[in-house]
Amino acid sequence: MIPASLIAMAAFFLDTVLGDPQSRWHPVAVLGRLISCFEKLLYPINGSDQRKFAMGAILTLLVLSISYAFAEGLLLAARALPVAWGVDVVRAILLYFCISPRMLAKAGQDIHALLIKGDLAAAREHVGYIVGRDTAQLDEADAARATIETVAENTVDGVIAPLFFFAFGGAPLAVLYRAANTMDSMLGYKNERYLYFGRMAARVDDILNFVPARITGMLFVMAAFLLGYDGRNALNILVRDAAGHPSPNGGHAEAPVAGALHIRLGGVNYYFGERHFRAYMGDAHMDISAKHILGAIRLMYTATVLFLLFYYLFFLYYRGVS
Repeated sequence: MIPASLIAMAAFFLDTVLGDPQSRWHPVAVLGRLISCFEKLLYPINGSDQRKFAMGAILTLLVLSISYAFAEGLLLAARALPVAWGVDVVRAILLYFCISPRMLAKAGQDIHALLIKGDLAAAREHVGYIVGRDTAQLDEADAARATIETVAENTVDGVIAPLFFFAFGGAPLAVLYRAANTMDSMLGYKNERYLYFGRMAARVDDILNFVPARITGMLFVMAAFLLGYDGRNALNILVRDAAGHPSPNGGHAEAPVAGALHIRLGGVNYYFGERHFRAYMGDAHMDISAKHILGAIRLMYTATVLFLLFYYLFFLYYRGVS
């Protein structure tokens, strides 16, 4: 059997070469339809807050159980194949579907290109594809800020966390994490419908991301040093500002990126027409512009490579002492 660290590298290679297939049969798309189906069946339209929470907890348990069992079942089936490498191929493909650095980079690059071209209307539209906030009134700086924040936070959700859970629990645990993160993106809103129904999904996602987010923060600091950005400031801002983020994990991704690029993230956002203020991350030494999107993407890719390198070095060390 191929070492898990090399399987992770293979999955990253597949993503780099192939990207994320845009198909209704993509596992994450199928997960989304499964979640929507359970929501229609379980959401208590006239139920109390307690009943909404209970039904949301049942939905969360069902989706996590089905996702884990599906991945485990695929691996069991692969072990019955007449070729020894069948299981390794399935492991690599499952992890490949759980990570999305190329899709994240492409989304940022597309918005960067539109801002450079001066097509703010199209840039706003593309920002709307990757964020939940209102985008109709964004100026160039706000569009760039939203993109940078998304690239930073999704480095945890879409890259480091799936790799982390793969390292500790194999492909089934990576798939379980992906299911939890997909539920949070669909149900974790603090509005009337989802405040209680989606609370369990949001809490599970927060718990699962706790360690990966903090690993990502330190990887961003190391990446900043390697890329010639301000690594010392990235560390200072991480320590100073991360805890101020409304998400228990989001600040650990956004703060070091802000520090490395000498920009300030956070501030005023609008959701469904309502004004919300998010704590600032970093200091505004420079005005945010489209070029900083590319900086965030470079940090994301470098952090990913660093994680894979440390994973492989740990494997070599463990093999040497065992």
